[in-house]
Amino acid sequence: MYKFSLVAFVAILTYQIGFSQEIPSKEWQIKTALMAVPSDYKEGAKVYGYNQSGEFVTLREGSNDYIALADDPSNEKFSTAAYHKSLDPFMARGRQLKAEGKEFKEIFDIREEEVKSGKLKMPDKATLCVFTGEVDSETKEILNPYVRYVFYMPYATGESTGLPTTPTPPGHAWLMDPGTHRAHIMITPPKN
Repeated sequence: MYKFSLVAFVAILTYQIGFSQEIPSKEWQIKTALMAVPSDYKEGAKVYGYNQSGEFVTLREGSNDYIALADDPSNEKFSTAAYHKSLDPFMARGRQLKAEGKEFKEIFDIREEEVKSGKLKMPDKATLCVFTGEVDSETKEILNPYVRYVFYMPYATGESTGLPTTPTPPGHAWLMDPGTHRAHIMITPPKN
């Protein structure tokens, strides 16, 4: 039993040390998170990211209406995002539920009920920008940058917007999750 406990302890410690070493610097996280922010809002955007222990924290306070999210170091693919601050309660609730071990469908259903009951405030419209790319392993620069846009309009439908509710070719808008708290217009520009 003692050997098993020691092996488990060493494995956990090794994982934690390895994980903490993979967390990029605060400066790099801020720089790359801001790539998702529209240029008019970059200077004063608030930035969330990760400290060296892997905890989700505020990396930079903001002075305008935008919030940027640094890349999640536990996810293999690089992705940052930025959204209007009115979406923060919705986004924070999703992060909280995910941290509790809830899966996508559970998170969706819980937030749907909370928005309907008024417990969770959802803006009548708000923008989210998602920035993806590939991290050059040597220079740490972002290669093949790509931005897609999401415009939240809770409970919008195809009928109320005139938009299709199924994916469209790149560059065309469509409405995802119509009729729900999470209804949003997807705008996915063509990739070069």
